[in-house]
Amino acid sequence: MSAHVAEEQPGPSGARLLVVVAVPAEAEAVLRGLPEGAADLPLPGGTLHRCAGAPVDVLAAGVGPAAAAAGTAAALASHRYGLVASAGIAGGFAPHAPVGATVLAGAIVAADLGAETPEGFADVTELGFGTARHTPPPGLVALAARALAAHSVEAVTGPVLTVSTVTGSAERAAELASRHPGAAAEAMEGFGVAEAAARFGVPAFELRTVSNPVGPRDRAAWRIGEALAALGRAFAALPVRELIEEAGRG
Repeated sequence: MSAHVAEEQPGPSGARLLVVVAVPAEAEAVLRGLPEGAADLPLPGGTLHRCAGAPVDVLAAGVGPAAAAAGTAAALASHRYGLVASAGIAGGFAPHAPVGATVLAGAIVAADLGAETPEGFADVTELGFGTARHTPPPGLVALAARALAAHSVEAVTGPVLTVSTVTGSAERAAELASRHPGAAAEAMEGFGVAEAAARFGVPAFELRTVSNPVGPRDRAAWRIGEALAALGRAFAALPVRELIEEAGRG
């Protein structure tokens, strides 16, 4: 597990934004969108990278919801944050979120956390064992979308599904789209990040850039470099201090 960070540049009341990604390449993309200069801070099990020119820390916590939740919790227990973002590249549900799109989660959904029943899939909420969905503050999502649009980045807003197994068939993609109308993207960490943030009482949102369509797995057609570049552009456009202020308004 690794991450990115530099000298203290606090947001409102000293709060900062924690950005949690899966892998170092995503952390590097986020940092390219932020003011230059970062210093490493120790974190149990890894390293945080603190941006010198903005109140942002970036953490590459590992792949999947468990690693994401553990890394997020370690950071929240060690440092003060006013807002958490799950970020990175993702699969997009066509035609809603084509390759190259930027997605803001209107809901962060654990799409495969539950049980198969004779009537079909039942999530943990239906089973009475907790929640399968976190909803980012709508005002914060709207603020981020306006800021992105002002920088010529039109964001798609819709549910972002967290899965432990990436979809590799048209049948699975259709089943997920049917269960989650309007789903925009599929990734592997958002729900873990949001669940940890909720335990610490910190608001969370999710931003993804689309590298491939959700469906049959065609690795040769993925546009990872383009999606990473789009991720950097998105973070260059985000008004971090204003987002932290909006999050603080509850």
